[in-house]
Amino acid sequence: MPTYKQFPLADTAEGLTEADILSWHVKPGDAVTVNQIVVEIETAKAAVELPIPWAGVVTELHVEPGQTVEVGTPILTIDVDPGGAAAPAAAPAAPAPAPAEEEEMKPLVGYGSKAVVTQRRARRGAEPAPVAAVAAPVAPAPVAPRGGYVPLAKPPVRKLAKELGVDLHTLTGTADGGVITREDVERAANGTPVVASTVDSGTRERRVPIKGVRKMTAAAMVQSAYTAPHVTEFLTIDVTPMMEFREKLKKSREFAGVKVTPLTFAAKAVCLAAKRTPDINAVWDEQAQEIVYKDYVHLGIAAATPRGLIVPKVRDADSLSLKELAQALTTLTEVAREGKTSPADMANGTITITNVGVFGVDTGTPIINPGESAILCLGAIKDQPWVVDGEIKVRKVLQLSLSFDHRVVDGQQGSEFLADVGALLADPAMAMTY
Repeated sequence: MPTYKQFPLADTAEGLTEADILSWHVKPGDAVTVNQIVVEIETAKAAVELPIPWAGVVTELHVEPGQTVEVGTPILTIDVDPGGAAAPAAAPAAPAPAPAEEEEMKPLVGYGSKAVVTQRRARRGAEPAPVAAVAAPVAPAPVAPRGGYVPLAKPPVRKLAKELGVDLHTLTGTADGGVITREDVERAANGTPVVASTVDSGTRERRVPIKGVRKMTAAAMVQSAYTAPHVTEFLTIDVTPMMEFREKLKKSREFAGVKVTPLTFAAKAVCLAAKRTPDINAVWDEQAQEIVYKDYVHLGIAAATPRGLIVPKVRDADSLSLKELAQALTTLTEVAREGKTSPADMANGTITITNVGVFGVDTGTPIINPGESAILCLGAIKDQPWVVDGEIKVRKVLQLSLSFDHRVVDGQQGSEFLADVGALLADPAMAMTY
């Protein structure tokens, strides 16, 4: 007799309550092995690939790409004993997995090369059960959705679009909720414009559901803006010596092949300055009514990705040399752009740097990340007139801004920290005195 098991959407060890289905890696009738990647989901923090803990034959996919489902919802049915009888095209509805079956799902992994030991949220009246995650099998890297937009279309429609060479990302569905229909694809293949129904036919607009990274970022920013009293200070500095030092490092043998950027110097400056002003690296614990001082720096780097803004961390950045920081920042940026940053890599930061200068912007008033007390903003480095020894000269000028939580950091501490960072960037040799 066939033995059916339902594969529920699991909590990927980040307090997950719901996730969006991005894409399926299997279809009904496919044979799968233990820990084979079967689906890619998007949580509020990252795209994650989920493996299945059983071997067998897929009989039914319960959720379509683009749909949002709650944790614990069955998303796939598998026949784990296909030799018992011919597997039907679709399995009958089955009850949610029993606790014993949940235990079988312990080897669940997201993508990533590091083994992580995490703990599942405890059910009421039960002790928390540890869930071990192991290194994921080698699998093709997921393709990040363009601009965070996931086309809503059923599997047969996706198949038709592939056969006709139609890019679903270029279509706006005419069905309710923006779902792309078979007719939409056929019209696009024939060169006929697809016109979506709108509330006001005289407007030209596109609606995208608020979910995933965008939803998480919005909630975090609102929480921070209305919880922590923000203060923002600004400092303009001449970083010509820093840029000259950067050129020297490029020519040195030790830094051969290492990408050293202004962000690298800023990261080192933040770590050094935080040691002199520990308040900047502390956090307000409202529940415990305590200020938590941290003797380490988990440095967050705000990164713009196709999925939206994320803030991965450089762990123990204060223990790294300038070269090691440069290498860590390069890796962090590459992983973020590929959409492979794991939820664990974005948790538990202590202070953040955001670099708006890469967009040619002079400065900004950044919002502090929840769980931290300060964020430093780097502006664009531009040639500007500057007074040097009583003479006006053209210099490399940078604007800094620092937002901090005034519950934790007083004006004096915030000003001292910003002045220290500025001094280190204006003259890297100052680091010898710290």
